[in-house]
Amino acid sequence: MGGVHQTNSSPVLVTGATGRVGRVVVDRLLDAGVPVRALVRRPDAAATLPSAVEVFTGDLTVPETLDPALKGAGAVFLVWTAPPATAEAVVERLAAHVRRAVFLSSPHQTPHPFFQQPNPMGVLHADIERLLAATALETTIIRPGMFASNALAWWAPALRNGDVVRWPYGAAESAPVDDRDIAAVAARTLREDGHVGGDYVLTGPESLTQAAQLDVIGDALGRRIAYEELTPDEFRALWEGVAPSSAVDMLLAAWHAAVGRPAYRTTTVADLLGTPPRSLRQWAVDHAAAFARRT
Repeated sequence: MGGVHQTNSSPVLVTGATGRVGRVVVDRLLDAGVPVRALVRRPDAAATLPSAVEVFTGDLTVPETLDPALKGAGAVFLVWTAPPATAEAVVERLAAHVRRAVFLSSPHQTPHPFFQQPNPMGVLHADIERLLAATALETTIIRPGMFASNALAWWAPALRNGDVVRWPYGAAESAPVDDRDIAAVAARTLREDGHVGGDYVLTGPESLTQAAQLDVIGDALGRRIAYEELTPDEFRALWEGVAPSSAVDMLLAAWHAAVGRPAYRTTTVADLLGTPPRSLRQWAVDHAAAFARRT
């Protein structure tokens, strides 16, 4: 963005620093010369972080443990991975110590049926956004749509075993966004002025049915992926005990609502980064090893 002032002097605290987005945010900030602090619940989790990162042990469910990490920091990347009870106390601590907060939220306000189904996570995100808005923090909200990396949890196990992918609502469309694009936007808004009040919905470039997404991944892997449609009840039975029933019901409702509707897409990644968002094919090529058949 033209005329944007970069502020690189104060450390940025990254929560969720070992997660799929936070870990890349760490790298992007270091690449830009920004000092990085990482909040981890367990010290051993820091083993995957670069040596330049200053590691602090803390827990969002115990707000006072954040104080050492926040003291002297200029900004925080907030990824909420805890129950909601301590959100208010955590946001109060952020406001007392730092100037800027970038919150990884979700597109719960987006006027598309995929994002308008009952969603406990969306309710939590909305509550945290209200808490942030009530402070003097310079806040930016980042709202990624469907993560491309969901394919790792959803489909990679079957593909590693060479099995058929059995899944519901193959005709439901979404626009998977690459985690690396999400992280690049987050890092930019953390280190540059000009994003106060920013509310950024991030999507990938293409609206693809789930069946088409499997075709794209198969093409990237050089193999044909067999797909078998499941009913919602069959899917619930398959995932019982694997994922919370509320999360399964939310996904089923979202997919059902998305059938026959092109996915909601934005140009925000390109607008902010100056480069087009990565395609699902590019993501799949770069993550092909995670889908490789076990020998």
